[in-house]
Order: sequence, then structure tokens, then C-alpha cells
Amino acid sequence: MSKHKNTYMQTITLTNVLPHVFAARTDLKSEVWQQDVKFEKNKLYLVEAMSGTGKSTLCSYILGYRHDYTGKVMFDATDTKSISVSEWVNIRQRSISHLFQELRLFPELTALENVMIKNNLTNFKPVDEIKDWFERLGIGDKLNAKVGRMSFGQQQRVAMMRALVQPFDFILADEPISHLDDTNSAIMADIMMTEAKRQGAGVIVTSIGKHMELDYDKVYKL
Repeated sequence: MSKHKNTYMQTITLTNVLPHVFAARTDLKSEVWQQDVKFEKNKLYLVEAMSGTGKSTLCSYILGYRHDYTGKVMFDATDTKSISVSEWVNIRQRSISHLFQELRLFPELTALENVMIKNNLTNFKPVDEIKDWFERLGIGDKLNAKVGRMSFGQQQRVAMMRALVQPFDFILADEPISHLDDTNSAIMADIMMTEAKRQGAGVIVTSIGKHMELDYDKVYKL
């Protein structure tokens, strides 16, 4: 995996994965836990969850932030438990982008600065394209507003733009539209899917209830 920056991740596979916290459960009815699940590039997936079924846990496993499970999470033929810290940094910069449910923006920075702090590292998008996204998402007048003073729905749009200013083979969007109206949900979905298709990437969307109205290749009930 050390040469990951020069290769492309084709699949993310979960084989018989079960969080330790669910080990004693006898009533588990999941299409993800203790199953064989494969996510592929160029495909679109929805993981529908209910509260307490481990949605955030699943995201943490795929991103390598947690390893408290039995079974295997594989990137192509590589067991993610064997990946070093430095390799994970590279993977998160070049192979898997993530829109965090809790967003993880810098409240003291402006909306544009929050996106540019990442874009300056990747040099991935021209500033004009980023500003066009702001306009399309109805927050063109918030470029220089401090994120901490924006609504959660506005912050969600900023966080999605930040997730898109990097190369990726997969994008993991954790409840991306929970606080958006239907119009902005559709615009954000269009921007995300346009970028994913441009990169030939796989898209994994999670939701509790409200989800992006897209033509999913596969829907998993967590």
C-alpha cells in the first residue's frame, strides 16, 4: 500500500465485519454487519441506518479511525488493519474523501477559507470553480462569513465543497443533507455526482431518514 499515491483503489470490501459492541447481540438483522459487502468505483451506494445501528462506526472503520471489530475491511487486496499511519494520511488525501456528519469545520475561519485550506494543500480546483459552487448552493454572499455564524445547513454545504477539492476513488458522505431543503439537496447531489463521475469514483451515502434522491446501484439496510 506504500505506493498508493500512484495507484487507484478499485474496491472497498467488508467481510463478516462486526463491531465488538455488537458481539453479544442475537437480534442483529443487518445487510452490512456479518455480511459480505463490496463497494466498487463508478457505482453509487446508499447505507440506510436507524439510530444505534452503527452508521458512524461504519464510517470510522472504512476511514481507519477505529479497528474495534472482527472480520476484515479490505482496500482491494489489502487488509486495512495492516496500513500504517503515514499510509492512512496518503489514502485520506488521495483515495477516500469524507463528509463528516459533524462537519469538522473551523468556526473562526470564513466559509471560503475552510474550503481553501484544503484546496491549497491539493491544488485541485481553480478558485473560480469553488466560488461558482458557492453561488449554485445559494451561499455566494457567505464567502467571507465566519463559519461559526452560519446555520448548520449552510455549514453542510461548505463541508461538502471542502470534501470535493481533492482526488478520490471513493467519497463517503455521512448524512450530507440532514439540514437542507429539497432544492439545495438536489443541487448538492448534482455537484457531488458530477465530480464523482469526473473522477470515476464510487459514492457511499449514509442516511437516517432523509437521503439524497439519486439512482442508487445498491441500497444496504444497516
